[in-house]
Amino acid sequence: MRQDAGDLKDDRRQKTNLNKLQKKLRRNMGQAIADFEMIEEGDKVMVCLSGGKDSFTMLDILMNLQRSAPIKFEIIAVNLDQKQPGFPADVLPNYLKQLNIPFFIIEQDTYSVVKRVIPEGKTTCSLCSRLRRGSLYTWAEENGITKIALGHHRDDLIETLFLNMFYGGKLKTMPPKLLSDNKKHVVIRPMAYSREKDIVRYAEGQNFPIIPCNLCGSQENLQRKAMKEMLTQWDRQFPGRLETIFSSIQDVVPSHLVDRKLFDFTNLSQLSVASESEPIDGEEILRLDLSGKDA
Repeated sequence: MRQDAGDLKDDRRQKTNLNKLQKKLRRNMGQAIADFEMIEEGDKVMVCLSGGKDSFTMLDILMNLQRSAPIKFEIIAVNLDQKQPGFPADVLPNYLKQLNIPFFIIEQDTYSVVKRVIPEGKTTCSLCSRLRRGSLYTWAEENGITKIALGHHRDDLIETLFLNMFYGGKLKTMPPKLLSDNKKHVVIRPMAYSREKDIVRYAEGQNFPIIPCNLCGSQENLQRKAMKEMLTQWDRQFPGRLETIFSSIQDVVPSHLVDRKLFDFTNLSQLSVASESEPIDGEEILRLDLSGKDA
């Protein structure tokens, strides 16, 4: 009897914690959607469902928000079956039927194309991603989709920021809202404010039917893996550093960078420029040196 009572107490505690986590994820997603005007009245939102923790969580929280949203919009869950060996084709349809929402499974053998083009042992992620994106964009255009929702989260944005700096020589990341290169599709990332560790806990608590992401047999992207390990180490060693980094890409000062395309450095007198800290004159430097404050 004592064991049963203890189990019941644990169940209540887990349910309470899961509810708190859902509210946090809901709040983060709602804020991101509002800040970037991701979803508007009458939108037809295609939620790209891969079968991983991120896309399952995105769909779940977005449906939760939809029920109380002040505007009306549609949600359509779409999965691309790329014909990878061992892909459990029945998992997502069975899950989505229980949710009672519109869904569609696109069947396209991009796996064979990738294996034919990429040498054995090389990373296939880049080409696979481009083929997948092309298939999803085509389906979206054919079916009147107005917004394409992807499951990238805040950690993805920070990792991509450093990937581009370290390996691409550019200061950029995944934007929360993006117009595709062909100007036909608006891509949104509703979980741009959500942390991966919260998503992991939520997916485990909800017991989503997660599909493994390594069915293709591709080697892991070593550069992204290195970024993730670096950031994980920073998060442990310097609590709050990742929050500061994310805040920095929300508060960019072009006049204090070195990109002449973003700022006109030739006409400074005609522009309103963010000021630097007040300079320290010679007497102040001497006083600080004598007092030993900065020693």
